[in-house]
Amino acid sequence: MSKFACLLACAVLVSQPAWAALPFTTTTVNYQMTDTGQELSSAATGSQAQVAQATATLENARANYERQQQLFQQKFISQAALDRATAEYRSAEAAARAARAGAGQTAAVSGYTVITAPFSGIVAARHVEVGETVTPGKPLMTGFDPKDMRVIANIPQYKLAEVKAAPRVAVEIPSLNKWIAATGITVLPSADVATHTVKVRIDLPADVEGVIPGMFARAHFSMASARKLTIPLSAVVRRSEITAVYVVNQGKVSLRQVRLGTPNARGQVEVLAGLNPGDVIALEPVKAGIYAKSAANQSAK
Repeated sequence: MSKFACLLACAVLVSQPAWAALPFTTTTVNYQMTDTGQELSSAATGSQAQVAQATATLENARANYERQQQLFQQKFISQAALDRATAEYRSAEAAARAARAGAGQTAAVSGYTVITAPFSGIVAARHVEVGETVTPGKPLMTGFDPKDMRVIANIPQYKLAEVKAAPRVAVEIPSLNKWIAATGITVLPSADVATHTVKVRIDLPADVEGVIPGMFARAHFSMASARKLTIPLSAVVRRSEITAVYVVNQGKVSLRQVRLGTPNARGQVEVLAGLNPGDVIALEPVKAGIYAKSAANQSAK
């Protein structure tokens, strides 16, 4: 089993902060626990107030215009006074239309001035204060969903094939003295040029308690180890710089040179080259050497 040190992180959807899409001034900032769709932050807008003011001005101008018309018909005011009332009425109409148009444009982008929670979870950090003016791209707050956590591990490139083939992955969290069976693994299709590592996302089950972003963890991958060809160390013959074993084939004994690895505590040694699985070797090389020499002498006669 191979293990890699890693950091516990949120899932992709919850690890990214909320960003400002338009410049605005914050008027409310709500955080701690959030539900999907809950308002997190909103911007101050005066478009509705402008529409209300323009509408009131228009109504007043219309009423004044109608009174001036009646007075003009009764010969109580001059044409100039009626013209002034008419101009004020038309100006108020234009101002009301402009205010309504501005309100429509504001409504079209209102979704960018109210930030709502995209998931139910916890706001981990707040990056703005009430009254602060923010610009597009500025992070407002960061949150995470405790039911959607994952581990991010950096895996060496030469281990990537083994990691992809690993049937099981276990996550160890030393601070909690806890082992967690992963529910899935995703290998990101990019590598770090400097460290020659590849990021791997390891999904955790939804019912894990006490796990929070930023905690240290270790990822343990169950990898199938390659079978090694080993022989008893006592069967090895060493002559000068040659290391060999006696191979038995169809009743004949012959000395074959081999390349060996490191012996283990059980008295076995790995064969790196010179033998194949299924080859039969003599376990008593002294007797095998005598037998091979005797057979060679008989063949010479």
